Order: sequence, then C-alpha cells, then structure tokens
Amino acid sequence: MKLFGGKSKKDQEREPETGPQTVLLIEGMHCAGCGLLIDDELEDVAGVRSASTDVRKGRSVVRLEETSTTVDPALLIKAVQEAGDYQARLAD
Repeated sequence: MKLFGGKSKKDQEREPETGPQTVLLIEGMHCAGCGLLIDDELEDVAGVRSASTDVRKGRSVVRLEETSTTVDPALLIKAVQEAGDYQARLAD
C-alpha cells in the first residue's frame, strides 16, 4: 500500500530513524514480551516518539520528538521500572 509520500509503509519501516535519541541499558528482561512492555511504557512518556528495546543486547533506543531534544532521563528510567521488575540506566 502506498502512502501519500509515494513510499509504501513497508519501505518507510525499513528507513532508519533519525533525530535525537537516548540509549538505556536495561537489566531483568527475559523474553521479547519484556521488551514490548518496556517499549509501551517508554512511548507513553511525553516527548518520546518511539522506543526499540533489544532483549538480547539489554538496551533500548528511545527516539525523541524533534521538538523535544531532551527528556528527563529519570522519567525514562521510571517508565522502565513501571513496566515490571527491570532496572535501567543511561548508556555511557
């Protein structure tokens, strides 16, 4: 299916996202379901455009809205904790 920009949704999903981001290191994940729960909580934080959590790597890449170049990291860490028994910290 083509979108107004002439690219299919599938093509758009393959394009790398750009813009401001924050990377979190996360402990306590056991399966893909854990990653989805964390993504959902992170995406509810104001200023977050998307979150992509990789359980195998133990990290989440949080993409921020272009207009919100910073989001308080404490809010992101709190969102991860609210998703379950997970610990998060900013990546170096």
